[in-house]
Amino acid sequence: MWRTAGPSEYLAITGSGIKDIKIVKKAFVWPLQRSILFNVSPVNYDFKVQAMSAEKLPFVLPAVFTIGPKVEEYDSLLLYARLLSSLEKTSNHVVELVKGVIEGETRVLAASMTMEEIFKGTKDFKEEVFQKVQIELNQFGLLIYNANVKQLVDVPGHEYFSYLGQKTQMEAANQAKIDVSEARMKGAIGEKLRQGQTVQNAAKIDAETKIIATQRQGEGTKEEIKVKTNVKIFENQKEADVAEANAELAMKKARWAQAAQLAEVEASKAVALREAQLQTEVEKKNALTQTEKLKADKLSKATVEYEIKVQEANWGLYKKKMEIDAQLYQEQKSAEAKKAMSDALSYAAKQSTDAQLYAKKGEAEAVKLLAEAQGHYVKTLLGALDGKYELLRDYMMIDKNVFQEMAKINAGAINGLQPKISIWTGANDGNNNANGTGGNGMMKDIAGVYGMLPPLLNTVHEQTGMLPPAWLGTLGHPNASLER
Repeated sequence: MWRTAGPSEYLAITGSGIKDIKIVKKAFVWPLQRSILFNVSPVNYDFKVQAMSAEKLPFVLPAVFTIGPKVEEYDSLLLYARLLSSLEKTSNHVVELVKGVIEGETRVLAASMTMEEIFKGTKDFKEEVFQKVQIELNQFGLLIYNANVKQLVDVPGHEYFSYLGQKTQMEAANQAKIDVSEARMKGAIGEKLRQGQTVQNAAKIDAETKIIATQRQGEGTKEEIKVKTNVKIFENQKEADVAEANAELAMKKARWAQAAQLAEVEASKAVALREAQLQTEVEKKNALTQTEKLKADKLSKATVEYEIKVQEANWGLYKKKMEIDAQLYQEQKSAEAKKAMSDALSYAAKQSTDAQLYAKKGEAEAVKLLAEAQGHYVKTLLGALDGKYELLRDYMMIDKNVFQEMAKINAGAINGLQPKISIWTGANDGNNNANGTGGNGMMKDIAGVYGMLPPLLNTVHEQTGMLPPAWLGTLGHPNASLER
């Protein structure tokens, strides 16, 4: 039998060939199969839920819920068809089911909130109720399409909301009375304030008028004085301009005379300077010529010595090569006679060579790691010192005890020296004064200089081996012993 569901209906088929329930809009119902039509249009449910807050205050929550099956989800239609499709949606069974879910969730939520929280957060309270009710209705395949919760209502005998409304009304009335009183007070104060400001402004205008008249009179006097002052200043300025022109002329004459004298001096000095420069160039050319000559001599000698050394080295190398070839030939002949022993020795030598190569590789890797570590160390120090090479150099010299070594070397360089220190004074000054020959200060100074020469020349000779000129050898001094 062919069956078709209406626009807001679905067809539920069970029986032969169907594992559980088949939900379709139209189908052929075979024998041994059973089918029913169920309506999926939403239905309005009107409830007055009684609940109690955390303070044990009862209240009524009037609400209208629009509930129906979830037509977009196949699983929800199966749940609805399995549990509720055989019942009328307006029957007491369905109404009691939905009412029980709503009342249960509302009471649980209200019991955890105070009446003040419920009243002030009515919107959040309603949304929380809708969410919890929807979770419970999901097991029946139902969906809350719309929910309208009306204003909370008092339970008879408990007039919390009415008293709260009266309180709000009284507060509004009292606030209105206060506002009226404040408005009257502001009006009285404003009236007095305007009267006082009128008197003050009138007095202020009179005072400003007198001040302005006095200012105008004073400005006239000031302008007259100003004109006279400007005339006097102009006269003084002209006299100053004349004096300045005379002074400027005198300064220009002096500068011209000075420039002429400087030109003459510069010309004479320029000639002398050019002569000195040319002489310097000549000396440099002579020194350069001598240097090139000495360099050529030294280079030729060094080249000849180098060739000799190369020939000697080549001969020594050839001689060693011949000796090695002879020794190698002898060893090859000996190896042919003792092949088995040679193989063993060759294997041993190979193992030894491999060991040495491995050791060399280890040493090379160690050197490489050491170099990398030192490079990283230097890079880290340079980064810590903000890239300043001078600070890094000083730190490395201090760390490596370079300064201590330099001090030891310098100390060893001067170790064993026996410097001679000579001290002499003008011993003849007192005799001259006693004999009356040191009459004036200039002659005393000259006599002192001549008195110092013999011991000075003697000291130079002792320390350097240099003899004074022949014409100084005839000067006698008690403390000087000059060798010729």
